[in-house]
Amino acid sequence: MRFNNDTDLYHVIGTNIKYYREQAKLTQVQLSEQAKISISYLSKIEAAGCNKSLSISVLNQIANVLSVEISEFFKEVNTE
Repeated sequence: MRFNNDTDLYHVIGTNIKYYREQAKLTQVQLSEQAKISISYLSKIEAAGCNKSLSISVLNQIANVLSVEISEFFKEVNTE
C-alpha cells in the first residue's frame, strides 16, 4: 500500500476505524472509553477531513478493542 500524502493516509485510517467501529456496533463514546482515548480525539480521527496524526500505540489500542488486525486500518477499500 502506498499513499500520496499524509491526508490520504489519515483519511483511509479514519474511514476504516469508523467502519470497524460501526460493524462492532459501538458508539464513538464506547470505543473511546474502551481504547482509553478522548472522544474528541476519536471524532477527529474519524472525521473526513482529518489531518490528525496518531501513534501506533493508539492504533493498536483501537484495533484491540475492535478485534481487528492493525493492518486492516491501512487498506483502501470501499466501506460505504
